[in-house]
Amino acid sequence: MTGDASERPRVLAVLGPTNTGKTYLAVERMLAHSSGVIGFPLRLLARENYDRIASRVGPGQVALVTGEEKIVPPGARWFCCTVEAMPLERRFAFVAVDEIQLCADPDRGHVFTDRLLHARGTEETILLGAETIRPLLRRLVPEASVETRPRLSRLTHVGPAKLSRLPPRSAIVAFSASEVYAIAEALRRRRGGCAVVMGRLSPRTRNAQVAMYQAKEVDFLVATDAIGMGLNMDVNHVAFAGLWKFDGHRPRALHATELAQIAGRAGRGMADGTFGTTAEAPALSPELAEAVESHRFDALSQLYWRNSALDFSSLEALLASLERPSPRPGLVRGADAADHLALAALARDPAIRALADCPERLRLLWEACQVPDYRRLGDDSHARLCGRIFHALSAPPHRLSASFVADRLAALDRTDGDLDTLMSRISGVRIWAYVASRPGWVEDAETLQAATRALEDRISDALHERLMARFVDRRAAHLIRRLDAGPEEELLSAVTRDGTVVVEGHAVGQVRGFVFHPDPEATGVGRQAVLRAARRALAGEIPRQVLALEGDGDDAFAFTEAGRIAWRGAEVARLAPGADPLRPIVVVPAGDFLDGAQRERIRARLAAWLAGTVARTLGPLIAIREAGTADPALRGLAHRLAEGLGVCAGEPEPALLARRGFLRRLGVRLGRHAAFLPALLRPGPAALRALLWATARGLPLPPLPRAGAVTLSPDPSWPEGFAEAMGFLPLGPVLVRLDVAERLAAELGFATRSGPVPLPAGLASRLGCRAGALPAVLRGLGFSLRPREDGAVLLHPRRRSARPARPAPARRPAEGPFAVLASLRAKA
Repeated sequence: MTGDASERPRVLAVLGPTNTGKTYLAVERMLAHSSGVIGFPLRLLARENYDRIASRVGPGQVALVTGEEKIVPPGARWFCCTVEAMPLERRFAFVAVDEIQLCADPDRGHVFTDRLLHARGTEETILLGAETIRPLLRRLVPEASVETRPRLSRLTHVGPAKLSRLPPRSAIVAFSASEVYAIAEALRRRRGGCAVVMGRLSPRTRNAQVAMYQAKEVDFLVATDAIGMGLNMDVNHVAFAGLWKFDGHRPRALHATELAQIAGRAGRGMADGTFGTTAEAPALSPELAEAVESHRFDALSQLYWRNSALDFSSLEALLASLERPSPRPGLVRGADAADHLALAALARDPAIRALADCPERLRLLWEACQVPDYRRLGDDSHARLCGRIFHALSAPPHRLSASFVADRLAALDRTDGDLDTLMSRISGVRIWAYVASRPGWVEDAETLQAATRALEDRISDALHERLMARFVDRRAAHLIRRLDAGPEEELLSAVTRDGTVVVEGHAVGQVRGFVFHPDPEATGVGRQAVLRAARRALAGEIPRQVLALEGDGDDAFAFTEAGRIAWRGAEVARLAPGADPLRPIVVVPAGDFLDGAQRERIRARLAAWLAGTVARTLGPLIAIREAGTADPALRGLAHRLAEGLGVCAGEPEPALLARRGFLRRLGVRLGRHAAFLPALLRPGPAALRALLWATARGLPLPPLPRAGAVTLSPDPSWPEGFAEAMGFLPLGPVLVRLDVAERLAAELGFATRSGPVPLPAGLASRLGCRAGALPAVLRGLGFSLRPREDGAVLLHPRRRSARPARPAPARRPAEGPFAVLASLRAKA
């Protein structure tokens, strides 16, 4: 491709900072020629420009050539390549090399320098790069005319900022995978997520991540310095999370030109951009920031060079020619590249030395050593791989078998593992894609090339999904963006039948009653976004719900197991102690979505339902209370029954015994141990009584006695007095339901009215207790068991404690014929 001096092809160097339209110019100039090739510094860039040109002129007119991928239609006129893969054996009317200042890169610089010196189009050559290469370019390519292009937009330094304060559409740049992951995790927690771009990503994964960013599914991009080489994205601000990098040999501070190259990604077209630092990075010095803003840097003093006129007469001669010093000032040898290191390692292998015994085999060995070391494991495994490829190509049939490559691909054909594992597999696939694309190296090359592309795509898709799952909360990112658009921005929201709140197509939680329960998976900023979105969404829904509650019938309300009030199955209120146990206070909790007036409307409706429920369920208690209001003689009993919610422990007053029949008609039973309302011992009324009893004392609702139980063992979790309030009489080791205990006590009292009687059969089973507990139970009822001489057991009534004598009312002195007898009786 070296041009004939007599043809005088035009050589143009277009220099300037980022965002000057240099690449756009080169593409337009190439398409104006009958044929052309552009060498890009990255496979990603080559693919990006290939896609753009193919969509414009048709895929049959343009080719893509990289180390791992070759798409070369028969009639292709224009080629997009990586710099290393430019087809130098062909002649093109137009040749361009992008980022030519990479001649100063210690590792790859010798490739760019070779293109600078030798790659020429028959009609036109354009070299694109930074101003820093101008002096050396003038010296090394004196025939080139130099054109400077100013940046289309302004780049401004804005200083340091916390991650949480970075503006949307920011790119955060870090210089190691661990830093990228840590920052991406932080952005997910604080800002909803980010896209990730690293040099180890495949084009497919990188494009998917960038597409997500460009579509504004996320507002932040975390990247390595891979974004510095011309990747076009809508970035408004570039923030450096570090100012040091590991360059493959040692950690070092970033050069000012590297900072400018990366910072220049901010702004696009005529849009201005800003840059600064974030996270742990120190602030840029004023001098450095000003240099980046004004694009003024020291010129390059040397470029890296490697001899391309190699000597294949012997292995020693080949190594010596690779190490030959530069013959021209300004060009120096750089670090030994991976191919040189692989050759030097294999040269120590006697089998390789014996096999590389002629120029043809030496050329083949050198080609095998040029297989890229994408994995960069830092050991001799890559050199061994190159040696194995050389052995296979040296022996008949002088190519790798399709099964050999297929087996290597099968070992990589997995999509499990973490991010680094997936990227490592992609690197492995890229090596075999390179091998499969080399002419004559493998059997059935087209099938293997398709297989490597398909496998890389499959792993790349898995990697993209893994990146999204780890670093993107799509719901939070979308909601934050919509919410930050302003309060006038209408959100599409709805509440489903089951109470799920949906905002902008995302389920953000559930509203139960009038309390919003955010999605439990939403944490950090995601939870904040969900709450903000729900507040906007429920602003119109809550008033409709309040109105619906007011209009619902009583069957829409119920008590929960915890004793709260539920509406349509959702808890909406609790009870608090009131002045009267039968009239507790309804408390509607304060929340984010109810104002004071709405809470009062809800409280009033629930209070009405509660009053009606108490009246229906505890009707006999309400009746005796009303009777006590009308009849002063019953007032004390009615008050105590109301206080005890249907149970008044202790022996009734003798005066009430005369009203026993009237009280029975009111549902009140006067027993030996208590006055009570038997109807309220049933499960339904008992449950409400338990709730009212616990509420009046400010206690949580205890577990209820088993429905229908006659005898119970004491429950240690029950608070003091609860068993008695529920109508159970403590009798020895058991609790016996009050109505059963009173009925049995009355029967036994009648049976023993004339004295002891034999113990009735089946008494223990009637009480639901063990035979051994029967004596203690009977003692509690007022009876005792005594054995008779013949072995029979008799039931004895126990003497009841005498009531204290009431003082006799004062009498007037007796008069008449019986006065003496009356006085004698009084003395007696």
